[in-house]
Amino acid sequence: MVKVKTTMNPKAMNRLRVGPEKALIQVVNGAKDSILADIVAAEVTPKQTGELERSAQVDTSKVKRGKVSITYDTPYARKLYWHPEYTFRRDKNRHAQGEWLKAWAEGKKKNRVTEAFKKLLKKLSGGFIK
Repeated sequence: MVKVKTTMNPKAMNRLRVGPEKALIQVVNGAKDSILADIVAAEVTPKQTGELERSAQVDTSKVKRGKVSITYDTPYARKLYWHPEYTFRRDKNRHAQGEWLKAWAEGKKKNRVTEAFKKLLKKLSGGFIK
């Protein structure tokens, strides 16, 4: 009979537990390569005064369950988003349209979120994930 004794490194376990939460928040709301900045750069949000674009924020209340949401906090955001039949001005944002997040996510950047998350998770886990 072979006996094996194992010990867990609490710091490493904590990094592995907290890493995905931090990575998820940074992917969506990070400074340099954030999803919000990428959505603004893609010019898909309808823009007249820029208030709708500026009102975008990240809801991290469900990050423990692996979910974050991008919300737009203006009274007319829902109306503009769910009515793609509207004709949007394109002088300020070339690709302005209804359901702009769907169009952005299914476009050229389809795997960008997943790849950015993987990269950050590897970095934040301290080398425990290869």
